[in-house]
This record gives sequence, structure tokens and C-alpha cells, in this order.
Amino acid sequence: MNHKEALKAPIFKTISEAAELLGAECYVIGGFVRDYLLQRGNAKDIDIVIVGSGVQLAKTVADRLEGKPKVTVFKNFGTAMIKGDDLEVEFVGARKESYDRNSRKPIVENGTLKDDQNRRDFTINALALSLAKNSFGDLIDPFAGLQDLENKCIRTPLEPGVTYSDDPLRMLRAIRFASQLKFTIQKESLAAIAKHKKRLKIVSKERIVDELHKILASPKPSIGLSLLHKTELLPYILPELIALEGIEEIEGQRHKDNFWHTLEVVDNIAETTENLWLRWAALLHDIGKAPTKKFHKKIGWTFHGHEFVGSKMVYRLFKRLRMPLNDKMKFVQKMVLMSSRPIVLSEDYVTDSAVRRLVFDAGEHVEDLMTLCEADITTKNPRKQRRYKNNFQRVRNKIVEVENRDHIRNFQPPISGAEIMETFDLKPSREIGVIKEAIKEAILEGTIPNEYAAAKEYMKEKGIALGLSPKK
Repeated sequence: MNHKEALKAPIFKTISEAAELLGAECYVIGGFVRDYLLQRGNAKDIDIVIVGSGVQLAKTVADRLEGKPKVTVFKNFGTAMIKGDDLEVEFVGARKESYDRNSRKPIVENGTLKDDQNRRDFTINALALSLAKNSFGDLIDPFAGLQDLENKCIRTPLEPGVTYSDDPLRMLRAIRFASQLKFTIQKESLAAIAKHKKRLKIVSKERIVDELHKILASPKPSIGLSLLHKTELLPYILPELIALEGIEEIEGQRHKDNFWHTLEVVDNIAETTENLWLRWAALLHDIGKAPTKKFHKKIGWTFHGHEFVGSKMVYRLFKRLRMPLNDKMKFVQKMVLMSSRPIVLSEDYVTDSAVRRLVFDAGEHVEDLMTLCEADITTKNPRKQRRYKNNFQRVRNKIVEVENRDHIRNFQPPISGAEIMETFDLKPSREIGVIKEAIKEAILEGTIPNEYAAAKEYMKEKGIALGLSPKK
């Protein structure tokens, strides 16, 4: 079967000519071929395998390209890369690999195309297109990968236990591809992942998180998350989620299964936003419920303070997984901490002061917070669902109304500390903070409008009440 259409970009002709010059077999392999056959649009990352030196081929290709782009050589891996024109082309010599039990780093030897295809993770990633002049575009498919694409199946080229034990990152990659492509992992392959789950311990946290990000960014993240659960990989990655699983019943009173509820929330939010960190917030919004769960005879199950406890857990989780402890982490913490605030508002009469405080505390992230809370509606009762959505819309309308009138978002006090010091002839002191806090509270409560003149008058009243005298 020929697929010249996939290779119409000029770069492939240049690579073909360079390989012919070197007298070597050369192929496009992996994700580019897979995505072309799935009609997902041509990938921007192109993997080229040569039966010979990948570095030599890259340099020969660069010499034939306009502008002679820089060749980046990765000596440790024997690979080279050329970037340009929205393309990233990686060149590698065909190789066979063997593995040490305690490392993902293979012992590499030169090999044939067949050797190279054997070492690939899945049949759908072992598909190759020839770049040879006399067979340009021919599909080389030794493991029936094309049939697996048609059947939407994730399968390993070799016995799955060997593939996963050699490089346990492939277990996460299998689940990630199943989530991204909505494919099914072959039964024997899924069993092998569960069998070799402990091997995940040798994979770096950074590589694990990279796959987690891709699962969370997929159209329906619960596919990947439930597979992580089914294969028992999840306890090695996110034990905080596993702790949420299960329904306990005491004296006829039950609580919902917060693990499966969380997966629904993540799917809901995936339909409305591609913001990866908001999806993380959805995944972690209830993690504080396991440590705060209590049963009371009079009121049943409670999870008091789970938002606060959960926000503290976010920091420890990010640190353990070596994720960024920067503004991304702080955003997730804030969303988890505030995740119940709009829900409480929607259940009561929405007062202006409560909305002002919500907007003040959420700041520029108030829309993200509302999106998270709306995703948290997982009831299957149409009447309840309609009521909750209407209530949230009422809160949203109130936010717009209050924001237009009071300008609370990213609030800056109308009166500065310097002006308070000047008015009362003060040096830095506790009274300045007390007056500033009183002005802020008065604005949030609606006692005074968020305007300079009203705030200045209120400042004088507060100062006098504290025994201070305004300068004449």
C-alpha cells in the first residue's frame, strides 16, 4: 500500500535524496505515520530512522536545505534534530535495545529496520513509510498496526510483559493513547500493565507527570484515569484520589463515591475549557474529603474544612510529583480552597456583600472558579440539574452587576497607607493597617461605595475612633 500523499512536504524529498547520497535505507516512522493514517492532520514532529548514522543523515539534509539550519546533536542518544518551518525532524539510526532490570535506559546496538520496529512501544507507532526512491511512500507494517488502527486497539509489537517491563513508562503511554484516541487496550496488554505495575517506581516523576498532563488534556480524561485505576497504577501516582473511593454507610446514611464523582467533574470541565491547570483543580477539588470525613448521629456524614485541607494537600502533591511550585500550583490551591464558595452562594439568597467578597477573594480567577463549580454538578436528576444551573446563572448575573457597580475585581484600596500617615501625621504603625482593613471591609459590606471621597471620609471617622487627630 502506497502513501505518497503523506510525504508531499518538500522536506521528505530532501531527506530521500540525502539518504540516497549516503547509500542508506531511510524511513518515516511513528507518530507522523499514525496521525496521517488516522486523518488527525500531519504531526509537526517527524521521526526519521536510517539504517546507518542518524547524525550523518541530519547533517547531509541540513546542507541541502535553504539557509543550512543548525543541526542539534544528542551524543548520548546518537540522535540529531533539525527545527524550522513549524517542523521538528529527529534523525536516529536503526537500533536494537536490551534493558537492565533497574533502569529505563537501554543498552543500544546498531540494527535493522525490523530491529527498530521491534523496540517500538505499540504496533500503531511501529508503522513506517519508505523514503527510498524506488519505494517512496510504501507502508512497512510487520505487526498489523494498520488493522489495529482500524480496530482502535492498543497492542504491543512483542509480548506485552517484555515491552512494559523493559520500559515501564510505556504502561502510562498505553493508557494515554487510549485516552487521547479513545482506543481500547488489548486484554493481554492491560493484564500485563497490572502485573508489572510496581515497575513504575523506576520511572522519573517528570516523565510520569508529562503523561498525566496528556491524559488530563485529552477530550475525555476519565478514560485514562479509570484505566490508571483499573491497572492499579494510580496508587503509585495519586494515592490522594484512591483514598476518595468507596461508599460508607452508617445507620442507613451513605455518602457518594467521591472518586468516581471526581472523574465526572473532570470530564465535565474538559467540555468547557482546555486550561490544563483548571482541569488539575477539578481533579483535586475534593482530595480533602478523605481526611475530613466524619459521621455524626444527628446530621450524618460531614467533610468540614475539606477545601482548606485539600488546598494544603495540593502543595505536598505537587512537591512529591516535582511539579512547578509557582503560580500554577497557587492557582490550583486557590481553586480547591474556594471550590465550595459559589455553591454555598447559589443555595442561599445572593447578597451583594457575599458576591463582593467572592469576587475580591477570587480576583481575576472568578470565571475559572464558576466554571469549576458548574462542572461539579454531576446529579443525574434533570430537575435538580436544571435548578443548580439556574442558581449558578443567578450568581453569575449578580457578579456582573456588582462588578460593574463596585469594581471589586483586582481591588486596590482608594486610600493608601501613605495618605493615612499624612492625614494623621503618623509613622509606620498598627493603626494604619487597622484603618486600611476597616475601609476594605466597609466597601465589601456595602457600607460605603468604592470611591475615593467616601473612603477618605470613612478613614477620618475610623482614625478619630482610634483616638487619632487629623491634621488641620
